[in-house]
Amino acid sequence: MTARPFRETAAGLEVFLRVTPKASANRLQGVVLDDAGTARLKILVTAVPEDGKANREVIKLLSKAWKIPKSDFTVISGQTARSKTLLIAGDAAALAASLGATSGI
Repeated sequence: MTARPFRETAAGLEVFLRVTPKASANRLQGVVLDDAGTARLKILVTAVPEDGKANREVIKLLSKAWKIPKSDFTVISGQTARSKTLLIAGDAAALAASLGATSGI
């Protein structure tokens, strides 16, 4: 699949996610296309979707996998939905190049 689940913006890198809470393990499952044709990074987390627990677990997982500080991540849409958009603050082009090289997306 050539579509990438992120977009460069002036504020940083927006990452499009499809999150499944209450999974048996925390893991990244690759890129999927949603019904609108948007590429989304599929993530499974063990946390329950209440009081932001699943969102915090997603940020913790991505922070560790991509070696980016948790404080650089912000959920900018989909706080209570499975389809989410995160903003990673910083140089968007450098982040996109780094994520593409290190994660295979």
